[in-house]
Amino acid sequence: QSYCHRLQHDMYFLTSTSRLNEQVVDKIVLQLNRVYPQILTNEEAEKFRNPKTSLHTRLSDLLKHLQKKGDRHCQEFYRALQINAEQLFNDLPSRKILKTPDPTEIDTDKEQYMLNDRGPVFFLACFSVAAGLALFWYCCNSETQVVGRARRILGFSPIIIGRHVRNICLLYLEDMSRN
Repeated sequence: QSYCHRLQHDMYFLTSTSRLNEQVVDKIVLQLNRVYPQILTNEEAEKFRNPKTSLHTRLSDLLKHLQKKGDRHCQEFYRALQINAEQLFNDLPSRKILKTPDPTEIDTDKEQYMLNDRGPVFFLACFSVAAGLALFWYCCNSETQVVGRARRILGFSPIIIGRHVRNICLLYLEDMSRN
């Protein structure tokens, strides 16, 4: 994107109230007037620093004037803005677009935080509750044979749960099937 297009995009942001004060605008105009290459002539600098004209009008006229002059002039304006009002320069809408080239791109640092903000204990607790509910639903379903299928499931459980816990579960299931 050329600097003229960026300046056109940023014009509303820069001319809105309380963004740039009179001192900062004067510093920018003086820098554009005095620094090599000279962007503004002495007459133009006086015109854009005239305190009789409102700040909004002077700033709007300055930005339009720089756009007419070309890309190099707009680039020098951005350089002067960065030197004299760095925070405002960093908040420009065109700078935000340049920082994120693809608006659909996911910010991986933020996404990683969003996925990991609960920690592993929360994951294990949720997984345990889900596994317990699934086992409870499977075992308490009246249409299935509880003991036969439960033995098959719990037969593989020494890997997951201890042998004593498995025996208690099997005894409980057998007792439930008798009632």
